[in-house]
Amino acid sequence: MNRENLSCIDLDESRLEGFTKFISAWLYQGEDFTFLVDPGPLASIPHLLKELKLKGVKKLDYILLTHIHIDHAGGAGELLKSYPEAQVICHPQGIKHMVEPEKLWQGSLKVLGYMAEVYGEIIPIPKANIAFLEEVGETGISVFLTPGHAQHHLCFLFDGLLFAGEVVGVRSPVKSGIYMRPATPPRFILDVALDSIGRMIKLKPESLVIAHYGLVDPALDYLEIGRDQLNLWVRGVETVAMAGDEESEERLFQWLLENDPNYSRIKELDPETYARERYFLGNTMRGMIGYIKSR
Repeated sequence: MNRENLSCIDLDESRLEGFTKFISAWLYQGEDFTFLVDPGPLASIPHLLKELKLKGVKKLDYILLTHIHIDHAGGAGELLKSYPEAQVICHPQGIKHMVEPEKLWQGSLKVLGYMAEVYGEIIPIPKANIAFLEEVGETGISVFLTPGHAQHHLCFLFDGLLFAGEVVGVRSPVKSGIYMRPATPPRFILDVALDSIGRMIKLKPESLVIAHYGLVDPALDYLEIGRDQLNLWVRGVETVAMAGDEESEERLFQWLLENDPNYSRIKELDPETYARERYFLGNTMRGMIGYIKSR
């Protein structure tokens, strides 16, 4: 793959603290086909369309959804109004929710509240435009079921580059090394998530696109950190945070600063990004508490 044909389109949301260089869509413009990974929420579509026009995109062949969370897929239906020929590739469990998204929208409102309102409603995708494929046409893109961050999560491998969504959580650039953290949902199952990461490691991709955020390499370094963090964080939650209250979250934060060298680089983030990351710590903690209790 010619990397010059690949571009990142930032979908910054100024109304949310720290949401700069956090949500993005990835565009590939080849000689034979064009695809876009994760078009983002409805609120971002006007900016995305503007960028696609500036890049001369007259046709989209494929829209690839790593998962159907509102910040990744909520605007796909709206994007199709401008590119109606595009085929959307989605996890088989997610298709019905994207065709009839009211339940997904209400769930997003319940979990995210104001954040979901900022993102905007989830626009339906015509049934004829959405499918699950293990191989995307003649593109050479391979599709993998990778539940963990969500039951309906996919990864896409294209010529050594793995579009990994949130299979290994979230990453932010820092000067001294790698900052990463897991992103676990309320319904989190450790063995399932570890299996997904393990299968991606076996693929031996050269580079990795982490949805939040960026293209990084070598891919295996980040996949292995993500795998190890899941095990470490579950142990940390079990050790200091099972009550699930604000004090538990603070204890977990301090425990992670002492025990996770990658997460401890949170101190290098700018103030707004730091605030965002501290907010999401509670979500991850609660997902892990649910897993530990169910075990």
